[in-house]
Amino acid sequence: MEGGSGDMTLAFELDALEALANPTEVFSDARRWTEYIGVVSDEPTYVVTNFTRKNRIRQDFFSGPRGRRESLENVKNQFDTDRHVFVGTGQDDIDLASEVDWEYLAVTDAADAAGWTLDDGDDEPEPEPETRDDWP
Repeated sequence: MEGGSGDMTLAFELDALEALANPTEVFSDARRWTEYIGVVSDEPTYVVTNFTRKNRIRQDFFSGPRGRRESLENVKNQFDTDRHVFVGTGQDDIDLASEVDWEYLAVTDAADAAGWTLDDGDDEPEPEPETRDDWP
C-alpha cells in the first residue's frame, strides 16, 4: 500500500484485524498513509476494546454501541477524506461496503499489497487436557 493517498479513512472489520499476525504493526504502518483509522464490528464494545488494548492499538474511531453499518455511515460523515476504505473478510463485508458507499478491500489483498503477514494460527498451541493423578 506504499504510495497510497494520505487523504484516506481506513476501517478494519474486527475479524479482518484478527486475521493479521501483528495488528499493532499494521496500524502503525497504515498510519503513515492514512488520515484516520479504526475498527468496526457488530461485537459488543468490550470485545473491540479488549482486542485493541491488548494489541496497543490507538483508534481514531470505533463502533461503540452501534453496529457496523451505522458506524461506517457516521465515520464517512464525520471524516471528510477523498477515500473511505473498508478492510473485511467476505461477502457480508463486500455487501456492506457497497451499501454505505465505501471501497472494499479484502484483508488478504490488503496484506499482500502492504507486506503484512496473515496470522496462520500457529502462535497459540492447543492446551493440553488436564489430567489428575489424585482422582479415583
